[in-house]
Amino acid sequence: MIVETPQLILRPVGTNDVSALVELDSDPAVMRYVSGGAPTPRAVIEDWVVPRAVAELSSRRGGGMWVALDRSNGAFVGWFSLRAPRHGTQPELELTYRLRRAAWGRGLATEGSQTLMRVAFDAPDTGRVFASTMAVNSASRRVMEKSGMRLTALHLGDNAETDGYERGEVEYELRRSDWESARFVWAVRGSTSELTA
Repeated sequence: MIVETPQLILRPVGTNDVSALVELDSDPAVMRYVSGGAPTPRAVIEDWVVPRAVAELSSRRGGGMWVALDRSNGAFVGWFSLRAPRHGTQPELELTYRLRRAAWGRGLATEGSQTLMRVAFDAPDTGRVFASTMAVNSASRRVMEKSGMRLTALHLGDNAETDGYERGEVEYELRRSDWESARFVWAVRGSTSELTA
């Protein structure tokens, strides 16, 4: 499924995207709150990330990984993902995203996240969407809040190699009932929110 927003085209990831994903994950600033700045090896992206994402899209649970392209010029700006936790038994999806530094500050993370909330809740079995980040990652926390998510948990970290990890990791969530209530309120107010698009 291809999804378009005012600024983005989100299309399913494929094997032809490996080089762009490797380049994205090679930027220490992009990877700061993911791996302490260490790049993701190409083999991990080729052998695990892309195949898992393709399988998630095929599962019909509402999950998958979408490459984000700038709608104005078709340039790769990053990716968004919805995935079921590997060992989870609840009807939930985890929202993740990663954008090139050149795309930061344009509202793209919020726009893509809000749009994927709609995709997630279009799947009838999805009870909640959650996302997590390091507590010190204020930019990502703002994206989660602007996407309608609420802070639900703080987990203390034990990864001393990543600066800021000692402050812990936060988890945000949006439950189906809250999403449906928000959609109703926005529809009554005549909002053009991405969640109702």
